[in-house]
Amino acid sequence: MSSDLITLDLGPHAALAPSAAPIRVHKAHLQDARNIFDLVNSFSSDGTLLRRSYAEICENVRDFTVAYRTIENRENPEAPRLEEDFLGCGALHLYGPHLAEVRSIVVREDRRGLGAGDAILEALIAEADEHEVASVCLFTRIPDYFEHLGFRVAERDAMPDKIYKDCQTCPRLYACDEVAMVRGPLPNVAVLGPREVTRPELVQINPLAPTGTAH
Repeated sequence: MSSDLITLDLGPHAALAPSAAPIRVHKAHLQDARNIFDLVNSFSSDGTLLRRSYAEICENVRDFTVAYRTIENRENPEAPRLEEDFLGCGALHLYGPHLAEVRSIVVREDRRGLGAGDAILEALIAEADEHEVASVCLFTRIPDYFEHLGFRVAERDAMPDKIYKDCQTCPRLYACDEVAMVRGPLPNVAVLGPREVTRPELVQINPLAPTGTAH
């Protein structure tokens, strides 16, 4: 289910963080839509994230949180001396009081190791707590990282709202390499489909069975 893979900046450049400019994290504004659009779609060619249209980003911009820092511009003397440096983004999708999903956390490859991914994730968890959401889920290929933040591995079928919103249309629905995780109790209600997710059964073929009808 490659729709919303979590990809944090867990690179080898963490030593850069102490000397870097402070990171500011805030809810996205419409003016941030272009940066979000460019960054999210830069990870769509390899299937890490699904491609999103600019209109879709604008429509859902209030789901996003963004990270910036202020840096000194030393390359263009005609531009303002200080400029806003976009680092990354992430989103919190609310299904209802029972469930929210952390999704699309991604940091620019040339800005990894500064701690932006951690800062965005912590802001999204705080936002879910502010809404008093009972459960927060995510899908990732790096589950070990999220354990110290209170997430634990769960069955995908325990979040049917996620399945019906995104996964049903994913070509990797039944061959998913992402790990489902949840923070808080497993949701006991669903709003987008039946509580139980039905999976197709494989057809068992007996090679010794006759292929025609006996007369």
